[in-house]
Amino acid sequence: QVQLVESGGGLVQPGGSLRLSCAASGSIRNINAMAWYRQAPGKQRELVAFITSGGSTNYADSVKDRFTISRDNAKNTVNLQMNSLKPEDTAVYYCKMGVRPYLNLGYEDYWGQGTQVTVSS
Repeated sequence: QVQLVESGGGLVQPGGSLRLSCAASGSIRNINAMAWYRQAPGKQRELVAFITSGGSTNYADSVKDRFTISRDNAKNTVNLQMNSLKPEDTAVYYCKMGVRPYLNLGYEDYWGQGTQVTVSS
Protein backbone atom coordinates (compact mmCIF):
# COMPACT_ATOMS: atom_id res chain seq x y z
CA GLN A 1 0.00 0.00 0.00
CA VAL A 2 1.20 3.46 -0.93
CA GLN A 3 0.24 6.48 1.13
CA LEU A 4 0.97 10.19 0.74
CA VAL A 5 0.80 12.45 3.78
CA GLU A 6 0.99 16.25 3.64
CA SER A 7 2.18 18.49 6.44
CA GLY A 8 2.98 22.14 7.05
CA GLY A 9 -0.36 23.81 6.44
CA GLY A 10 -1.80 26.41 8.75
CA LEU A 11 -2.86 30.01 9.21
CA VAL A 12 -0.56 32.81 8.08
CA GLN A 13 -0.86 36.53 7.51
CA PRO A 14 -0.68 38.07 4.05
CA GLY A 15 2.93 38.39 3.01
CA GLY A 16 3.96 35.48 5.18
CA SER A 17 5.50 32.15 4.24
CA LEU A 18 4.77 28.46 4.65
CA ARG A 19 6.56 25.31 3.63
CA LEU A 20 4.46 22.29 2.73
CA SER A 21 5.86 18.79 2.66
CA CYS A 22 4.49 15.53 1.36
CA ALA A 23 6.04 12.15 2.06
CA ALA A 24 5.22 8.91 0.31
CA SER A 25 5.48 5.63 2.16
CA GLY A 26 4.87 2.00 1.38
CA SER A 27 6.24 -0.50 -1.08
CA ILE A 28 7.62 1.91 -3.68
CA ARG A 29 9.94 1.13 -6.54
CA ASN A 30 10.03 4.49 -8.33
CA ILE A 31 8.36 7.89 -8.28
CA ASN A 32 8.04 9.87 -11.48
CA ALA A 33 6.53 13.36 -11.43
CA MET A 34 5.51 15.08 -8.22
CA ALA A 35 3.00 17.89 -8.06
CA TRP A 36 0.99 20.19 -5.84
CA TYR A 37 -2.65 21.07 -6.47
CA ARG A 38 -5.05 23.27 -4.56
CA GLN A 39 -8.79 23.65 -4.30
CA ALA A 40 -10.68 26.58 -2.85
CA PRO A 41 -14.33 26.28 -1.75
CA GLY A 42 -16.66 26.24 -4.73
CA LYS A 43 -13.82 26.08 -7.24
CA GLN A 44 -12.20 23.34 -9.26
CA ARG A 45 -8.94 21.81 -8.24
CA GLU A 46 -6.04 23.47 -10.02
CA LEU A 47 -2.43 22.58 -10.63
CA VAL A 48 -0.05 24.77 -8.67
CA ALA A 49 3.35 23.32 -9.53
CA PHE A 50 5.00 20.12 -10.64
CA ILE A 51 8.50 18.74 -10.84
CA THR A 52 9.68 15.94 -13.09
CA SER A 53 12.00 13.11 -12.18
CA GLY A 54 14.80 15.09 -13.83
CA GLY A 55 14.12 18.19 -11.77
CA SER A 56 12.34 20.33 -14.35
CA THR A 57 9.66 22.54 -12.80
CA ASN A 58 6.53 24.34 -13.93
CA TYR A 59 4.26 26.73 -12.07
CA ALA A 60 0.83 28.22 -12.45
CA ASP A 61 0.99 31.86 -13.48
CA SER A 62 -0.66 32.90 -10.24
CA VAL A 63 2.22 31.56 -8.12
CA LYS A 64 5.25 32.13 -10.33
CA ASP A 65 8.09 33.93 -8.57
CA ARG A 66 6.47 33.26 -5.18
CA PHE A 67 6.37 29.46 -4.83
CA THR A 68 9.17 26.95 -5.26
CA ILE A 69 8.72 23.21 -5.64
CA SER A 70 11.51 20.77 -4.80
CA ARG A 71 11.96 17.07 -4.20
CA ASP A 72 14.11 14.74 -2.16
CA ASN A 73 14.25 11.40 -3.91
CA ALA A 74 16.05 9.70 -1.04
CA LYS A 75 13.12 10.51 1.25
CA ASN A 76 10.33 10.21 -1.34
CA THR A 77 9.18 13.73 -0.53
CA VAL A 78 8.05 16.82 -2.38
CA ASN A 79 8.10 20.28 -0.85
CA LEU A 80 6.42 23.55 -1.69
CA GLN A 81 7.96 26.74 -0.35
CA MET A 82 5.32 29.46 -0.43
CA ASN A 83 6.40 33.07 0.00
CA SER A 84 4.55 36.38 -0.22
CA LEU A 85 1.27 34.63 0.45
CA LYS A 86 -1.98 36.28 -0.56
CA PRO A 87 -5.55 35.70 0.62
CA GLU A 88 -6.24 34.24 -2.83
CA ASP A 89 -3.85 31.41 -1.97
CA THR A 90 -6.27 30.12 0.66
CA ALA A 91 -7.20 26.56 -0.26
CA VAL A 92 -6.73 22.93 0.57
CA TYR A 93 -3.42 21.85 -0.91
CA TYR A 94 -2.98 18.32 -2.22
CA CYS A 95 0.16 16.54 -3.31
CA LYS A 96 0.20 14.02 -6.14
CA MET A 97 2.87 11.61 -7.23
CA GLY A 98 3.23 9.17 -10.06
CA VAL A 99 4.25 6.04 -8.17
CA ARG A 100 5.30 2.62 -9.35
CA PRO A 101 4.71 0.14 -6.54
CA TYR A 102 7.46 -2.38 -6.08
CA LEU A 103 5.67 -5.31 -7.71
CA ASN A 104 3.82 -3.35 -10.40
CA LEU A 105 4.93 -2.73 -13.97
CA GLY A 106 3.51 0.75 -14.44
CA TYR A 107 2.93 4.02 -12.66
CA GLU A 108 -0.27 5.15 -10.97
CA ASP A 109 -1.27 8.52 -9.55
CA TYR A 110 -1.52 8.76 -5.78
CA TRP A 111 -3.00 11.66 -3.85
CA GLY A 112 -2.60 12.93 -0.34
CA GLN A 113 -5.58 13.82 1.82
CA GLY A 114 -4.86 17.54 1.70
CA THR A 115 -3.70 20.21 4.11
CA GLN A 116 -5.47 23.51 4.76
CA VAL A 117 -3.68 26.76 4.03
CA THR A 118 -5.42 29.92 5.20
CA VAL A 119 -4.02 33.37 4.46
CA SER A 120 -5.79 36.02 6.49
CA SER A 121 -5.07 39.01 8.68
